[in-house]
Amino acid sequence: MAPRDPSGVQVIGMHGWAGDGANWGPWLEATAPLGWQWSCGERGYGARSPVDPAWSGAGRRVVIGHSMGAHLLDPEVLAAADAVVLLAGFGRFVPPGPAGRRLRAALAGMAAELADGPSEIEAALRAQALLRRFLAEAARPDPYELLPPGPADAPVGTAGRARLRRDLALLERCEGLPPGFPAGVPVLIVEAEADRIVSPPVRALLRQELPQAEVLRLEGAGHCLLRGPLMAPVIDWLQRLPEG
Repeated sequence: MAPRDPSGVQVIGMHGWAGDGANWGPWLEATAPLGWQWSCGERGYGARSPVDPAWSGAGRRVVIGHSMGAHLLDPEVLAAADAVVLLAGFGRFVPPGPAGRRLRAALAGMAAELADGPSEIEAALRAQALLRRFLAEAARPDPYELLPPGPADAPVGTAGRARLRRDLALLERCEGLPPGFPAGVPVLIVEAEADRIVSPPVRALLRQELPQAEVLRLEGAGHCLLRGPLMAPVIDWLQRLPEG
């Protein structure tokens, strides 16, 4: 089959836990000359209001999700995708065995740090400190300072903490591919070789669940994918997809 014309592509971008919808800005700039249309989801952890992305118009429908992003989409929206790109993503998040028990304990500790009280300012600052620690780990081996702006840049308000707690609970419940994951569509899995958030066993489980997927491994990259070519190979992969 001939490659599909790169124009007329709709993209839904969905960030992960502690992320921000504005972080898709470089992707929008890179694909603007191609005429691609974007709808970026927003969970509203920080100053930005929540946005549920949706499809509009004709053209190939592509989901690009970072981390748990695909799990945060409406199942009907995800099911309508013609192609999916998972950036440092996963199906099941908590691995089986002792490693899984340790991770569940860590998640419980994070949830406690997102609780309200004893005062609003203390709770807001405690949540901000948690996000900074988490994002520093997600950025490694690269420095925290390379991360784009996001919810960790300010004390986290009551609504933001509630949303973070809700999505953290969802993260723990992720047992496989997200509801609505489309069957039989092209899938690109982008793995971060030095990922300290998504463990190697969890990455292996995702590959097993999606045996048809193409896998791109970024050497030395952490969970936030701050190093290595990322946008260019993903855009190239999407442009080379045959017409469905």
